[in-house]
Amino acid sequence: MPLWRLYYHLVWATKHRQPLITQTREPELYRYLKDKTYALGCICHAVGGMDDHLHLVVSIPPKLAVASYVQQIKGSSSHFVNQVLPSEGLGFAWQAEYGVFSMGESQSPRAIAYVQNQKQHHRAGTLVTALETL
Repeated sequence: MPLWRLYYHLVWATKHRQPLITQTREPELYRYLKDKTYALGCICHAVGGMDDHLHLVVSIPPKLAVASYVQQIKGSSSHFVNQVLPSEGLGFAWQAEYGVFSMGESQSPRAIAYVQNQKQHHRAGTLVTALETL
């Protein structure tokens, strides 16, 4: 088994930045993202966000391209929300684009804390602009 330590901070938004990640959907969506990440052989270190975008800190093994991971996780999570979660009268879709930032293991605790505290950062205005602009 190969040894790998690859860390990525991923960011993507809902289609047209609509507030589709409601308080009702958020816990189940985040649980699904974590479970699907593990099913793909990856490690989810943190997931967090706002009603119109999310952040993930993940470790993706070298055998899986980052683009493939993102495609699979976005596609399946969109399907999950539309087919399994209550509709709340809102169709769910992600934007086609995403941001990806690589980091070293020593930088990961800071990224994890940033993702886990998204709502607080947005309230306080303590955002990292490069991570929030898509």
